[in-house]
Amino acid sequence: MPRSTSPGQPPDARTSGESTDSTRQRIVAAAKEEFARHGIAGARVDRIAKQARTSKERVYAYFRSKEALYAHVAERETTALIEATQLDPADLPGYAGILFDHFTARPDHYRLITWGRLELAESADDTESTDDTSPLQATIAGKLDKLRDAQRIGLLDPAWDPVDVLALINQIAMTWAGQPEIAAAAADQAVDPSVTARRAALVTAVERMFPRPDRDQRPNRSV
Repeated sequence: MPRSTSPGQPPDARTSGESTDSTRQRIVAAAKEEFARHGIAGARVDRIAKQARTSKERVYAYFRSKEALYAHVAERETTALIEATQLDPADLPGYAGILFDHFTARPDHYRLITWGRLELAESADDTESTDDTSPLQATIAGKLDKLRDAQRIGLLDPAWDPVDVLALINQIAMTWAGQPEIAAAAADQAVDPSVTARRAALVTAVERMFPRPDRDQRPNRSV
């Protein structure tokens, strides 16, 4: 008598005894590596399947297309970035350091999101006016609100537009992740070639633009 199966479960998983969750996790892990290395257009589903020790058919059983698989991986990576890089408006240099640390530890993450920005720019423009509820957009809005609150209570110079503050800090923090050729030159030609020196330089740059307020002068309000 045939064994009963669960609706929506890939057929080969129903009889193999293998955990579908573990197969899906392997697919996602392999896809993350593949997309980070080759981008969306250059990624191959057959390589993802091979790395995940499964079949192309099973990959498509979980994800209807390569683009849907990328969207899933990118959303997971964005969530990880959001959780790892909380903004303290009273310590913007520290925030820049946190971003630097994240992308130094996760260069694959930087490559992955950069590929998406390049290859999905046209579709993003098409949906920009209607899709403003993504986790990333919500996070950006929340950080801008924190910066506005900081300006209102004297923690941040109100002459700055908060969107410029956030854009400048993000760009400075990702300077080295986005310029690997200069990072390679720094290894040979910098006075101090260490990662610590690179981090200190960008934190100092942000500190000069957006100094930390004196703790004794901070208003007695949380932001």
